Amino acid sequence: QVQLVESGGGLVQPGGSLRLSCTISGSLFRINHMGWYRQALGKERELVSRITNGGSIDYADSVMGRFTISRNDARNAIYLQMASLKPEDTAVYYCNVVGYDWSRAVVHFWGTGTPVTVSS
Repeated sequence: QVQLVESGGGLVQPGGSLRLSCTISGSLFRINHMGWYRQALGKERELVSRITNGGSIDYADSVMGRFTISRNDARNAIYLQMASLKPEDTAVYYCNVVGYDWSRAVVHFWGTGTPVTVSS
């Protein structure tokens, strides 16, 4: 069974930076893409950024130029470097993996989330 564990969230002042980490344990036949989503209070969960198995990267318009996603295949980890943080970035951030399990079924996995609060 695949498990995702996020870390790195916290309280930061506007303009500050944080680095989120997600460690992936377990194995899949194939990972299609990994990424970060966020959910602010009272809002729907939204995509922040994702990286495909081939290395293609997408960002939400709201974080373009401020956030950077990366991965370390040797450590089975992905990261989200967040800079120039704004109060509207306040949310719980979730790690996500989409792929195929060993029976070739499509599977989605989520971490439990790490809270990010941007406030002075």
